[in-house]
Amino acid sequence: MDISLEMSADQTLRVSPTLIAVNQILALSSQELQAAIKQEAAENPALEIQERQTCNICGEVLQHGVCVACSRRGHRTENQSNTAEEYPQGVLSDYGSLGGGYSQLGDEEFDPVSLVASEPTMRERLMDDLRSALPRSQHPIADYLVGNLDERGFLMTDPDQLADELGVEPQRVRRVLQILQRVGPPGIGALDHRECLVLQLDYLQRETGSEPPHVRRILTDYFVELGEHKFHQIAQKLGIAPEEVDAAREYIRSHLTPFPVMSMEDDVASWGSPSKAQYVAPDVIIREVEGKLEVEVVESRRFFMKVNPLYSQMATELRSKTSALSDDDKRHVQQYVSRAKMFMSNINQRRETMRKIARALIEYQEDYLRQGVRHLKALTRAQVASVTGLHESTVSRATAGKYVMLPNGQVVPFSDFFTASLSVKDVIREIIDQEGKPMTDREIVQRLYDQGIRVARRTVAKYRSQLKILPSKLRE
Repeated sequence: MDISLEMSADQTLRVSPTLIAVNQILALSSQELQAAIKQEAAENPALEIQERQTCNICGEVLQHGVCVACSRRGHRTENQSNTAEEYPQGVLSDYGSLGGGYSQLGDEEFDPVSLVASEPTMRERLMDDLRSALPRSQHPIADYLVGNLDERGFLMTDPDQLADELGVEPQRVRRVLQILQRVGPPGIGALDHRECLVLQLDYLQRETGSEPPHVRRILTDYFVELGEHKFHQIAQKLGIAPEEVDAAREYIRSHLTPFPVMSMEDDVASWGSPSKAQYVAPDVIIREVEGKLEVEVVESRRFFMKVNPLYSQMATELRSKTSALSDDDKRHVQQYVSRAKMFMSNINQRRETMRKIARALIEYQEDYLRQGVRHLKALTRAQVASVTGLHESTVSRATAGKYVMLPNGQVVPFSDFFTASLSVKDVIREIIDQEGKPMTDREIVQRLYDQGIRVARRTVAKYRSQLKILPSKLRE
């Protein structure tokens, strides 16, 4: 045995605490970052922040409590839609009391403060979702349908009667009702409890691809008997064992609800009250200025950060031999001043990283930004990393869970820029919305092929399911 000392050179990869801190800051959303800034300011006496009031919708700094950017967007929206000519006679006056946010005020009376009001109710969100899924010509029907929903989400008037009141064909009202039931909570727009349960069963069948035996037959043919607890009679008529009826009844009790919209006491968002869900605020805003698309990272607006002047002065005095501070005070000043500078540096790096990525997205997806989802191109995070000089993991970390406000005011997740299938889904939605006789998935494949889009039938079925559109047999 021989004991000796030897020296060798080895290379090991170690992640520095600074890099870890940068990545942690980068992964935060705008709202999470604001919370992190407040926490850091509370813990670090050397960090001084000045908080400014910002818009809850777009992040712009408020001027006298009003967001000028949202006011302009809202003013433009009011001028472009919801004019009296779009609505049948009498509908505007009837709908005006529903609180849906569609004002009859003229341009001079537009109140921009209304755009930064409280969180929207479920009725308002349903109205927005339904309008976004329909052409403008169908908006009056959509407004009237939503206005005829009661507090439970049931449709109070038969669709044919609504069509007569609106002076339109019943088929148009039924088609809008189908889309309402697709974009709203499962069971919304049902005329009664039985239809509500069947609509929810349809939803679960689409989501899971299957449904338990006998449930649909019991709901459609023996709903009254089910309510009267005539389980043996149902079993005899269906030719099944009573245990199978009990199993179907238990499924209905545990998976379905007799009301489309429950109350806040049932831990479900209220129909007439703001929901508990948080508003999705953008992390990055892309706007058009004089014909050019520009990028702004939102978090830089709310907080202005700097090193506390007193701590900055003491840090300067430390470099001179005349400092009267004790050793403990010197360590305190050095520690917190360095920490404040590092924190601000990490935030600046986050801002620049997100700005680089957003600029790359503008370069690749300008047609989408200007002309809509139909012009979305295939794009990967690796391509963005190559253009920006960042690592692919950095691009993923910087975009995960974050949102972008487009020039048209729509807020979308960063992931939309990397989801080329959105354009195909938009085409499928348009084909189905304009169909006369319900088209099968195979017929939709052929229609897509005629437009130069080649996808498999199973892909169409998957996209249709993701769009929450019923199969052709159920759209009849």
